Amino acid sequence: KCIVQLPPSTKYRTLPMFIRRQQILLLYRRILQTIWQVPNDSDCKYLKDWAREEFRRNKTATEEDTIRMMITQGNMQLKELERTLALAKS
Repeated sequence: KCIVQLPPSTKYRTLPMFIRRQQILLLYRRILQTIWQVPNDSDCKYLKDWAREEFRRNKTATEEDTIRMMITQGNMQLKELERTLALAKS
């Protein structure tokens, strides 16, 4: 019988928590990748700072419904940013 023990410092002990964390990290990367496409340097810096601050401010959230709502809002804001960039390029 093989028993694998997780170290006590592991924050994400359940599969759903791990999956949710991966969703959040993917959203963060997608937001930053989209922001890097902003042509104006000062706007790009402002948006990067805004995104980082939002994720930092909300990183202590633990309630599942709240986290799902924030992910949904983040995806909507990402789509809006993508639409704005597409319009600016056309």
